[in-house]
Amino acid sequence: MSIWNGEITTIVLNDLNKNTLGEFFEIDFIEVGPDYLKAKMPVTNKVKQPFGLLHGGASVALAETIGSVASWCLVNRELFMGVGVEINASHVKAVTSGSVTAICSPIKIGGKTHIWEIKIYNDQNELCCVSRFTAMVVPKTK
Repeated sequence: MSIWNGEITTIVLNDLNKNTLGEFFEIDFIEVGPDYLKAKMPVTNKVKQPFGLLHGGASVALAETIGSVASWCLVNRELFMGVGVEINASHVKAVTSGSVTAICSPIKIGGKTHIWEIKIYNDQNELCCVSRFTAMVVPKTK
């Protein structure tokens, strides 16, 4: 049984990235599970810091992107959206090349707040970053 509101596909999710930071960072949603989302991001020069490592801010941007989209998948999308109110990240392993994959799973789904855990892995399936993201459900503005 899926936690998502309606049918959610990677095509729908990737369309959300058009003309956004997600598109610039080449974030690609690759899997929709019953209670998780997966997205991949290549480790290119545009997401590296000056010393050749994946920038921590890029990891956080990946985490916030997948967490915000996960909240969007839960709500009545005609009336509401999830917006980030808090994020933290612990960077546990450096990445210099290849790609990283984020897996977003719920910690707590409430009526007004959603708390997500996002784990980011390198191509060797080693944990590189763990993040907790809180989204507030707010009415869409006109």
